[in-house]
Amino acid sequence: MTATAPPFGPTPSMSPMRRPLAAAALLAVFVGAVFSLLLGGAGPASAHAALTGSDPQDGAVVATAPKEVTLTFSEQVAMGDGSVRVLDPSGKRADTGAEPRDLQTDSTVKYGVPLHAGLPDGTYTVAWQAVSADSHPVSGAFTFSIGAPSRTTVALPTDQAGGGLVGTLYGIARYAAYAGFILLAGGAAFVLACWQRGASARPLQRLVVRGWMTLTTATLAMLLLRNPYTGSGKLADIFDLDGLKAVLDTKPGAALVSRLLLLGASALFIAVLFGAYAKREDEREKKDLTFGLAIGGAVIAAGIAGTWALAEHASTGIQPGIAMPVDVLHLLAVATWLGGLAALLVALYRTPDIEVTAVHRFSRIAFGSVLVLTATGLYQSWRQVGSWSALTGTRYGQLLLVKVGLVALLVGVAWISRRWTARLAADTTEAQGAGAGTADADTGTPVETEPATVPGDPARAAQLARQKAAVATATKKRIRDADPDRSGLRRSVLAEVGVAVVLLAVTTVLTSTEPGRTEEEAARTSTASAPTTAGPIAVSLPFDTGGRNGKGTVRMDIDPGRTGANGLHIWIDGPDGQPMDVPEVKLAFTLASKDIGPLPVVPDRLTEGHWTASGVQIPMAGNWKMAVTVRTSDIDQTTIAKNVKIG
Repeated sequence: MTATAPPFGPTPSMSPMRRPLAAAALLAVFVGAVFSLLLGGAGPASAHAALTGSDPQDGAVVATAPKEVTLTFSEQVAMGDGSVRVLDPSGKRADTGAEPRDLQTDSTVKYGVPLHAGLPDGTYTVAWQAVSADSHPVSGAFTFSIGAPSRTTVALPTDQAGGGLVGTLYGIARYAAYAGFILLAGGAAFVLACWQRGASARPLQRLVVRGWMTLTTATLAMLLLRNPYTGSGKLADIFDLDGLKAVLDTKPGAALVSRLLLLGASALFIAVLFGAYAKREDEREKKDLTFGLAIGGAVIAAGIAGTWALAEHASTGIQPGIAMPVDVLHLLAVATWLGGLAALLVALYRTPDIEVTAVHRFSRIAFGSVLVLTATGLYQSWRQVGSWSALTGTRYGQLLLVKVGLVALLVGVAWISRRWTARLAADTTEAQGAGAGTADADTGTPVETEPATVPGDPARAAQLARQKAAVATATKKRIRDADPDRSGLRRSVLAEVGVAVVLLAVTTVLTSTEPGRTEEEAARTSTASAPTTAGPIAVSLPFDTGGRNGKGTVRMDIDPGRTGANGLHIWIDGPDGQPMDVPEVKLAFTLASKDIGPLPVVPDRLTEGHWTASGVQIPMAGNWKMAVTVRTSDIDQTTIAKNVKIG
């Protein structure tokens, strides 16, 4: 039940006419909070680093072999040995194998890898992999050519870093960690702030303990999977002790270890909460212990939430000093709201003796949590998405819109659940005090305080008492299951779970998608720094100068065929297809639509029938008229032209 708590039932003093208006107003506030929550990237959304430039650039053709390859990123990344590999056309390493050099300046994140000297001409492949400052692995590949493009046996990798079986397991562990934290922190907060008698209820005890176990197990799994997740991608590497040691030296590794230490402290907190605190009878002593547990629990919960904020998306990007405490508040509000809601549902389902005052306390606390979510969600929305164009024009933003639609559906189903829960709360109020005897701590079923007696046979008397208690429990369960209010709540909660499963699948895809703000910034940087690529251009034109031996064919290659600098090769073939030597060849480019040109190009004779020019500048993309003048004698020449699309 996602939206049950904030508008939980009106107070008994509220008039019937005001009840629908108050409920509608609270629901409107809740819907706005959920939309802010989602647009703010609620949950584990991340701002991955992006490659914004390189030297040589992707697809570039350079005249001489560079001494090194440099990569520029949108934000801080972590690199190690083998993070950047440069492969020649045959697949052999062209780099020296040294660790990438940090070439960072004040505003630019750049790394370089040295290359071997004397590299031959051909097409080279650069494959890179790094870890973003938000702890997520990123990877990619591009090519450049020396002299002229060539065939290559190297296939560009299509698998993204952090994928495969290891990536799937890491993602499951990551979401299990969030779920465990919500149950642990929210369940404990519900007991301390809303229903202190619930500390002795076994269903609530099991809920909180299972949350602790889930979070602990997931954290251990993430720690072991971290090395293969950011490196080789091989599951067997979880047993690599050197890799585990390297993980412990990183910020995410330190955060996971800190979380395990805080979970040790939380185990002591749970032991006191469900042990000494649950058994404490003196009201004054219990009040003092409540205050102490509340302070200690809040510190532990904030510390655990801080392990996410310090190691993931809040710690990088713009305004990290503000984003990290905001992220901690965001996670604490989510845990208080959703974890408390889970505890409330368990209490309503398994412990019918819950007081209606506890429901109203949770309603007020949940509403406060929604207000916190609204404020933090709006800030996260601005920070992660940044603009309406990113919301509608990037994959991240489009997934957010799908997620918003699913949440709108979830809110509608939750409104039905809220009505069933309110009726159950009312029924609980009416039923309080009606039962005789005491209630079993696990089921809430009334049992007799005095067992049946059988004269002279204590064992038989105890057996009969157990049988009567079992019958009473079964009878109570049948009555409870036949309750139409409780059945309606079950159906609506089941529908909510179905929508939540789909929502979780969308969230899983969303967390591996680059946020809209980062994607737009990377696209702008790439557009500004790299020319538009359209691919090499090959043209073949027949000519006839009208004189003796004046017929032939002009073949031209323009590479890479884009705006910026290009390489030009011209071959003159005679009628028999053999190279034909001519006194002069000239070329001119004209872009009539922009009144540019003609831009003259005078190639140099390389060998018989072969002319070449380097650094041919094409200032902008468009349909260019390419005019070639061929002179076969002192008086015989002709100009042939063809329109080609460049850029």
